Amino acid sequence: MSVFEGFRFRHVSSPIHRRDPRVKFLYVLVSFIAAIMFNELPLLLVLFFLPTPFVLLAGVQRQWLRSLRGAMFLASFLFVFNLIFGFLSPENIPKTMSPPEYAFAMSLRFLDLVESFSIFFLTTSPDHLSLALEQSRVPYEFTFAFTTAVRFVPVLAEEAQTIMDAQKARGLELEKGNFMKRVRNYIPILIPLIVSSIRRSLELAEAMESRGWGASKKRTNLYALKMRRGDWVLAIVSLLFLVTVIYVRLYVPVPTFTMLLPK
Repeated sequence: MSVFEGFRFRHVSSPIHRRDPRVKFLYVLVSFIAAIMFNELPLLLVLFFLPTPFVLLAGVQRQWLRSLRGAMFLASFLFVFNLIFGFLSPENIPKTMSPPEYAFAMSLRFLDLVESFSIFFLTTSPDHLSLALEQSRVPYEFTFAFTTAVRFVPVLAEEAQTIMDAQKARGLELEKGNFMKRVRNYIPILIPLIVSSIRRSLELAEAMESRGWGASKKRTNLYALKMRRGDWVLAIVSLLFLVTVIYVRLYVPVPTFTMLLPK
């Protein structure tokens, strides 16, 4: 469940936390496009270490590392799957890459995507995110549904961990047995979690109804987001980075480790 820790907002006073959510989302979108555009492992490694200054400025190193550690399971699965796929169908992978390098590149691409979105959610308050979506003319119903999901996913992950600890204290062994037995062992975890989620959703619905949600079509907000100098700087840097990425993709041949290593 540690991967969800990377999507829980942390109240920290830092230059990254004070940036406009729309600008931070632009940076995440540019990072997403860059990771999708390239298969070459050297550039994916650069993209992996590129957000490090943002993490250090925001002071969320521990949570960021926990999110990456939680994503390692899926990254390992992607590595094994792409490695087998590369050896069975070598004609479907780039000729300049060996199957192990291709598998590692696909896993690293997944980690690049996870870390970018992790930085965004760690440094962006759900209230500011909702405000940014509203000022971007997104209907409030979709905004409320999205921000509610952002708030409750880490809460449900924490509750699932609490249920797992309670069941282990009662003698439930989750890590023993074959694959099917391990899957069946998680049934005592899922049933209380589903019941708790339904109960929480009913409580939320009652709270919304008691506060007259949707009674007024024209809503007002106490605060309004305004672009500052640092926001414009980050936006310009993100756009310049996007232009650079597109230029490199179109006109600059990027070598792979397979090409650089002697045969």
